[in-house]
Amino acid sequence: MQEKITKEKVSVKKLLTLMLFLLTICSWSQSYEFENGTRTGNADIQNCDSCSGKIVGNLGGTGSVSVNVTVAATGWYNLQLFYCTGDPRAIRLTAGSAAAIAIPCEPSGGWSTAASKNINVYLNSGTTTLLWDNTNSWAPNLDKFILTPLAAGTNQTIAFGTNNSIVYNLTNKTYSIKFNGATVISNASAYANSDQQYVSTNFASAVYSSESFTDNVGSGTKHIFTLSGNYSLGMQQIFYTYTNKNYLAVQVVLTGNGSNCYKMSPLTSNQVTPNFGTGDARAVFVPYDNDAWIRYNAYTLNSADFTASEVTNIYNNTNRKGLVIGSLEHTKWKTGVTVSGGGSSSAYVSVIAGWTKQDVTRDARGHGWVNVGQTSCPSPKVMINATDDWRTGFEEFAQANAAMQPKYIFDWTAPKPIGWNSWGAMQTNINLTKAKAVVDFFHNDCPSFKTQDNTLYIDLDSYWDNMSDAELAQFVTYAKSKGYKAGIYWAPFVDWGKYNRQVEGSSYTYNQCWTKVNGNPLELDGAYAMDPTSPGTKARIHYFINRFKTAGFEMIKIDFLTHASIEADSFANNQLHTGMEAYQEGMKYLIDEIGGTMLVQAAISPNLATGPFAHVRRIACDAYTNINETDYTLNSTTYGWWQNQIYDYIDADHIVFGTASIGQNRARLLSSVVTGTVIAGDDFSVAGQWKTTAQSLLQNNDVMNVVRNEMHFIPADGNTGYNAANVFSATYNNVTYVAVFNYGNTTMTNNISFSRLGLGSGNYTVKELYSGATSTAQSTLNVQLPQADAAIYAISNAGVLSAPSYNWPTASTNYVFPNPASNSFRIKFDQIINGTATISLYDISGKEVWKNAITAEDMISSEIPVNGLSKGVYMVKVKATGHPVQNFKFVKN
Repeated sequence: MQEKITKEKVSVKKLLTLMLFLLTICSWSQSYEFENGTRTGNADIQNCDSCSGKIVGNLGGTGSVSVNVTVAATGWYNLQLFYCTGDPRAIRLTAGSAAAIAIPCEPSGGWSTAASKNINVYLNSGTTTLLWDNTNSWAPNLDKFILTPLAAGTNQTIAFGTNNSIVYNLTNKTYSIKFNGATVISNASAYANSDQQYVSTNFASAVYSSESFTDNVGSGTKHIFTLSGNYSLGMQQIFYTYTNKNYLAVQVVLTGNGSNCYKMSPLTSNQVTPNFGTGDARAVFVPYDNDAWIRYNAYTLNSADFTASEVTNIYNNTNRKGLVIGSLEHTKWKTGVTVSGGGSSSAYVSVIAGWTKQDVTRDARGHGWVNVGQTSCPSPKVMINATDDWRTGFEEFAQANAAMQPKYIFDWTAPKPIGWNSWGAMQTNINLTKAKAVVDFFHNDCPSFKTQDNTLYIDLDSYWDNMSDAELAQFVTYAKSKGYKAGIYWAPFVDWGKYNRQVEGSSYTYNQCWTKVNGNPLELDGAYAMDPTSPGTKARIHYFINRFKTAGFEMIKIDFLTHASIEADSFANNQLHTGMEAYQEGMKYLIDEIGGTMLVQAAISPNLATGPFAHVRRIACDAYTNINETDYTLNSTTYGWWQNQIYDYIDADHIVFGTASIGQNRARLLSSVVTGTVIAGDDFSVAGQWKTTAQSLLQNNDVMNVVRNEMHFIPADGNTGYNAANVFSATYNNVTYVAVFNYGNTTMTNNISFSRLGLGSGNYTVKELYSGATSTAQSTLNVQLPQADAAIYAISNAGVLSAPSYNWPTASTNYVFPNPASNSFRIKFDQIINGTATISLYDISGKEVWKNAITAEDMISSEIPVNGLSKGVYMVKVKATGHPVQNFKFVKN
């Protein structure tokens, strides 16, 4: 009996102790008023009617406030921050010697109206100084904060890849991710906005389960954390780990009747701390499309404060380690990735499905609802990938995108397309005579500018409708007679007229097809957007595509596709509610109408969502001869080159030579070589300096060999911010090609480390492809470029470098053109000729019939008159000081 009583007393004592401990944990909190802290700079104390006392304002720049906190135990604490702000602002918190934490603060309703948000902070026992500042911009006003210890909780650890893991806290419903054993993301949570905001950390319980899965990326294990309690709907946080891959995907799903959403985040964390070490830390703003001359920007991580479209990359340019976070699905959601730098080694990151911003996504209203009337609403899968080279991370992201959203258009199996487009210079002046003259120029005067399968795409851009359908068919036939393929241009989802009238090929009127936002047609780039799901829009597509197919066009450039992805009041297909859903329907209909008959090039269009529907995509917007425009174009290549893993090819827009300097023209052409395909753009139907430039640059077989082959250039560095990198490289058949640009107005010297290019030690043969000059180098490529110029080098340790010979009449690097000719010809030399050269012409009997000293311009001779010669075949001999004698055959018409 005594033993029994003793046991009961012990049990009661233990129970009382446990209850006291739990009570202490649950009720312990400390409140700190910011006005009691230590202020610096312009920070001051202000009145606030809705606050607990006064507030500290004028924070940011040199203004800061520090508050000392004392805790008994080392561990994680919930910090509830009370602030006031009339617009979105960020504050940064540095706890002792830890990395700074960026805390974006949404508008609270006014400068003296308080709101609050919760973050997790790790504190050591004892006293720690919490510094609150923002050296980059203004911060919100601060009222107070409350510290509460977080329970240690129960962790579910999931291993993936090599020494990587997910650590999910079943108590707090947050997760951390480790790559190579180091924590890269801490205390990440999820939320979903439906009838209210559902936040993972506020659910009562979480239960773990797992199952096998297979998607287009691969197979692996699907890890599901099912959350319930405290809300009318449920939530799942899902992690996809792939067999033999070092990255994962994360997703959040709202579950239950009425779980449709308009905004959700599978990953929001104040503590993203990639294990970069020291160096130049960056984060990339990625645009939604290529409209309005928007640029990529590689911000220093400390100053980053942006929302990128679909993906960002946080990386160290010095050692090249990187962390890619981005959406893998683009069929329903527009996704943004917010990055707010906390310092040189940390950032706040939030992935937001349901993000719009007018100057980025072009939307004038919020995102539409997803999965209306269904019992679950999933976010897109979001890749998280840490790599030793940030460039590899971007390419793996692109490859996963291409796999997740495979081609809807037919596979492109022909060689890389190159050609000409009329918008560069001809623009509104298109007619049949001029179009045929361009064909003649390439056929007669620039014959070595061709694809590997011996053709060109001659593309009529906007204002092709200056010509009748009969003339269009004549143009197609004429281009084919010369071995070329004719292309056409169209913008399928815009109305340039902007007035009500009957839609071509239908009984509908245009006002029935316009995309409406807030009850009015949405105007973008000077045109009304057309609802891609409207039967009138589809009838119009059928009408125009049928015209193009009847005429025989084999290529089409489609433009202003962003108009089809606009968030609208509603769509004709009332089962769809988001711009991306409408975009998918419209693009599928367009590609179905084309029916596998044409090469499809997308101009202005969403970067990633267009992947299934085009063979070629333009990397940037219109650009012309000026070196600054080449820099603009290559900014997009520098930070968006990885799209060549999504599209068959990307291009750098038309190459307009005009009357610019030879250096600017070398740079302009090289921008296309580096980006992907080459599309000439001058008006070759009329005489001008651009013809001579094209005949020289577009027939340099060494350079064109790089164009024709499947080479993928990558930037050597990614620390150029708003501008372009000046060094790109690609390796093909054991030869490394290095393109170097000088965008400035003074001579540039650049010593490029071979190790930075991925080359080992040893002696290398180096050939500059524009000039043909050869040299040797070891460990470093020393480049000196004049202002506004470019050069491309082929580097090999296999001896002499030479371009392959294609089966064209004038595929060599030195030749006579045009050949045959009636009035005059020029000579393209394979090396720069300085000064004069003596030219002699001999008839077939060996008699000299003409001789003169001519001046060479770079690598092209001045015109040699032959109108006085009889028809026949002649030999041409060239003697220039310091150069071997060169002989050519010429035919006089």
